[in-house]
Amino acid sequence: MSEPKSPTPTPAGDTYKGWLFKWTNYIKGYQRRWFVLSNGLLSYYRTQAEMGHTCRGTINLATANIAVEDSCNFVISNGGAQTYHLKASSEVERQRWITALELAKAKAVHNQAESDDSGDECPTSPPTSGQGGGARNSNSEVQSTLRTLGSKVEDLSTCNDLIAKHGSALQRSLSELEGVRLGGDTEGKIRQVTERATLFRITSNAMINACRDFLALAQAHSKRWQKALYSERDQRIRLEETLEQLAKQHNHLERAFRGATVLPASQSNPALDSKSSGSAKGDASDEDDENEFFDAMEDPAEFITVPADPKYHRRSGSNASGFSTETGMDDQSLCDEQSLGSNPESPQSLEVEPVRKRRTKIPDKPNYSLNLWSIMKNCIGKELSKIPMPVNFNEPISMLQRLSEDLEYYELLDKASKCQSSTEQLCYVAAFTVSSYSTTVHRTGKPFNPLLGETYELDRLRESGYRSLCEQVSHHPPAAAHHAISERGWTLRQEISLASKFRGKYLSIMPLGTIHCIFEKSNNHYSWKKVTTTVHNIIVGKLWIDQSGEIDVVNHRTGDRCHLKFAPYSYFSRDVARKVTGVVTDKDGKAHYVLSGTWDEKMEFSRVMQSNRGENGTEGRQKTVYQTLKAKELWRKNPLPEGAETMYYFSSLALTLNEPEEGVAPTDSRRRPDQQLMEAGRWDEANAEKQRLEEKQRSVRREREREAQRAATPPEEDSSITDSPLKTGSHQDNYQALWFKRVVDQVTGESVHVYKGGYWEAKDHGNWDMCPDIY
Repeated sequence: MSEPKSPTPTPAGDTYKGWLFKWTNYIKGYQRRWFVLSNGLLSYYRTQAEMGHTCRGTINLATANIAVEDSCNFVISNGGAQTYHLKASSEVERQRWITALELAKAKAVHNQAESDDSGDECPTSPPTSGQGGGARNSNSEVQSTLRTLGSKVEDLSTCNDLIAKHGSALQRSLSELEGVRLGGDTEGKIRQVTERATLFRITSNAMINACRDFLALAQAHSKRWQKALYSERDQRIRLEETLEQLAKQHNHLERAFRGATVLPASQSNPALDSKSSGSAKGDASDEDDENEFFDAMEDPAEFITVPADPKYHRRSGSNASGFSTETGMDDQSLCDEQSLGSNPESPQSLEVEPVRKRRTKIPDKPNYSLNLWSIMKNCIGKELSKIPMPVNFNEPISMLQRLSEDLEYYELLDKASKCQSSTEQLCYVAAFTVSSYSTTVHRTGKPFNPLLGETYELDRLRESGYRSLCEQVSHHPPAAAHHAISERGWTLRQEISLASKFRGKYLSIMPLGTIHCIFEKSNNHYSWKKVTTTVHNIIVGKLWIDQSGEIDVVNHRTGDRCHLKFAPYSYFSRDVARKVTGVVTDKDGKAHYVLSGTWDEKMEFSRVMQSNRGENGTEGRQKTVYQTLKAKELWRKNPLPEGAETMYYFSSLALTLNEPEEGVAPTDSRRRPDQQLMEAGRWDEANAEKQRLEEKQRSVRREREREAQRAATPPEEDSSITDSPLKTGSHQDNYQALWFKRVVDQVTGESVHVYKGGYWEAKDHGNWDMCPDIY
């Protein structure tokens, strides 16, 4: 009679279940029973249904002996009182049960020894008063984790013993086989098995020794780890309590500060004008609290602003005592300019009506996975500057188009051109410098490095009154020149090159070069530099971008200056993220306006009515207290178009930058094939096309160097035109820009490229014969 096949036993956590055959008597023989191994006890039932009500027998493995009889049979006995003769359906199933029983026995013996112990091995740190249920839950979780780890270590110890026992048995069996005289082929097979068994014994011994070392180390350090864990938990609880108290104090100080700002002028002015906090009474205590609040900030501000006396709101500039007539004119001019911008029927609004419908969508970004190994394997034995980077890192616009995006908020320069006061004009120019960063907050993609001689035009003359031209004038070091001119009476020019430093977890990008803005009517000439851009989580995590540093916007005609500070992001700072602050001062250092806001959302300005030096801060620096009028909005970021998250987070202007236009130069970025293929979602073709363009550019550069050699000019080093952020060498390309010429800037003394003219005339005549073939 064939016996029914027993299904493979299944483990469920610390429980092991399955069918086994149990010897009953000589009449019935082996009978099929359902066995359950749990918590060191082996129980059996006639059927699975009996588990809920009738147990046929149980044996404690802590005192039991497990012996193997043959390939499928084994015996469990606890010294004579109980003995189970069991049989599995196969040798593999029997081995599974033996392993599970050995592990369960080891755990049962360990638990029994622990119950007999005094309990000093794993002391429990009781929660301190006031910790509440959270601390008790944390303590319980820690204890549970420690018990689980201890259980796993015991499993490892048992496996160690089993490997040693079975390895020795295998070696003995093979030694016995060596003494048997058999045929030549059989002896060869035995010799081969013996060699393999020897290798098994060597590797098993190595693993056993490693396990023994691990167990010894774990047991030696377990107490120290537990103490360190308890110490960290207690420190965390104390830190949470401290933070909770600090939050309450912060809330109290904020309420006190808001209460101080609404005090009548007769009460608040003496506190502000007082030179000694000890001499003031009553309201002066509120002022002391206020100063203490600002001094206690994580990133202390360089100045403090408080509302000015209400009398300054009621008086005109000519009647306000202690202030110049120019200050009053500034305020009136600002109000007039704001009303002009907000009136939908104003002439300015009618001038910027679009004459052409621009596109509002581009193909969605494909969900391509990036295989880092496919890139890293190309780095072996090569210079990093000569490794082509795939378009997966890019966004489908070039660096020239990124520079053109600085004109996203050109209206700020339009308003600045109408200002009568230089300090007021400086406010709008400063807001324009901040606005150029607003498009980068979600843009983690890298723009295409332009090819040498590549250009990009942005003609918005009929729509917005300006047009601009960019050209890649150098490739080593990479540099782009930009020139924009507006019918509203302003000109913007810049030459920007990039330096980058990879610091492991983040990448710092430092723009080099100066930006100039000249207003035709007043002849005011402003210049400034860009701050550092940092891309975080380069290796692991989600990429995010931060801007940090300081900018000085200088009016070279009047000496006015605006000092802007971009605060770096800090996890511990209570201040608003991406914060920007600034002060507009004249040539004598007198403050006229205070600017505040964020580089990704908006900027506001407040007119300074009075200023005085405050007490020394926590770092020993004196903070200036500015009394200001109510803040007004200078600039606010335009909302992103619908579905921007699937279109590289492009702004409305960025969506139109790659839109095909008739009449542009053959070197225009819109005509770049790899960029167009990427925008269309054909990234594999874009990568192939990008490599073709790079090789073509190398050939052109080598030919240019050969010509320079023939002309007895020292040759330059060969280099690639890849998008690698690591550029070697500091030499200039032996290349003459087509639309820009190199001059010495009269203001900064720098050698820069400026627009020499001729591009728009060539476009009007459709004459592009002078343009090189770069695509």
